[in-house]
Amino acid sequence: MTRDRRTGEESPTAFGVEEAGRRRPSRSARAPTVLRAFALDVEDDLLAALEPVLAQSPLRHMVTPGGFRMSVAMTNCGAVGWVANRSGYSYSPIDPTCGRAWPAMPVAFAGLATRAAARAGYRGFAPDACLINRYDPGSKLSLHQDKDERDLAAPIVSVSLGLPAIFLFGGLTRRDPQQRLCLVHGDVVVWGGLARLAYHGVAPLKIGHHPRLGGHRVNLTFRKAL
Repeated sequence: MTRDRRTGEESPTAFGVEEAGRRRPSRSARAPTVLRAFALDVEDDLLAALEPVLAQSPLRHMVTPGGFRMSVAMTNCGAVGWVANRSGYSYSPIDPTCGRAWPAMPVAFAGLATRAAARAGYRGFAPDACLINRYDPGSKLSLHQDKDERDLAAPIVSVSLGLPAIFLFGGLTRRDPQQRLCLVHGDVVVWGGLARLAYHGVAPLKIGHHPRLGGHRVNLTFRKAL
């Protein structure tokens, strides 16, 4: 168990996870790199940049090909955005809700993603898509793979803001054991290499209050889609 200096609470550190400062990041490892508090220095810039993005392309609950309404509210920014509907999953340059291009990716977003990727050993990462997820208490993200991108050599960079959440990180099949990572405001997770197609998800969010985001968790997931 480790005690988080921002919450004062103890949280599990899963076996095999590469924590910055604990183990040297490796691009060949089948585990994510967890950069604790990496985004705290730019949290004001991130939250300020988020507001106009949400105003232009509001959060919405997408529907899966199976017809299920996702419990997590989503939107995008960047050259393309990830979308889900009854036809399937894909990236589109157009926000289907308003018929316009997605908002441009804020400089603060892209800069953080590039720095985090470099810290984890993936230099030169230039994301062209950022999926923005908002979790309310009880909402979750089922185990899935990020495999709709053309460039699977690029890593995934995930930034946690707001309420704590349990991030589930498994293997290359749904049956593989899962690591349970407690992520709090400012943590960044990076995975790629042999772990690029690992199944991952988020356990149901617990009720709480964060001084900056209230009763919500916001996740920024950066990808090289094109």
